Amino acid sequence: MSNVRTRTDRVLPTTRGVVYLHSCPPALAPHVEWALAGVLNRPARLEWTNQPASPTQLRAEVAWIGPTGTAAALAKALSAWPMLVFEITEEGTAASDGERLAYVPGRGFHRSMISASGDVVVGEERLRGLAARARSVEEFQHGLADLLGASWDADLEPYRMGGHGAPVTVLPAVV
Repeated sequence: MSNVRTRTDRVLPTTRGVVYLHSCPPALAPHVEWALAGVLNRPARLEWTNQPASPTQLRAEVAWIGPTGTAAALAKALSAWPMLVFEITEEGTAASDGERLAYVPGRGFHRSMISASGDVVVGEERLRGLAARARSVEEFQHGLADLLGASWDADLEPYRMGGHGAPVTVLPAVV
């Protein structure tokens, strides 16, 4: 990947990722596309399909290429609609870790660092903090599950299953 110049003329490494829109009301689909286009600086015309886990909702996936930090900017744009269910991934670069941002209504956001092999990585300072706070083995196990995003994964899994075999929109790179 190459580098991207920002509006302030900083050069950021280019990365890529995927937006998984697991659940979106049909009336919001065009607004979601506009929000994605606003962050990615190019049109985002998604191929929407029905979401089997929530029959009145739509789902879509879109692969993107952009500067590091794009996943967070996309998540911020989508947070305007708290009824959406989504995940956004961003691959790591030589200068940054990969990440996954997950949003579930009623639960909020979960942000995980992701290794090159796709595993969730929990930083040393977070583990030390958990070890210092936990008063029992059960508290430690519960805290570790929170750090790994286990509750978000449990809530998202039915939606993920609805996406198997579904089309993925690939946006062309504009660098």
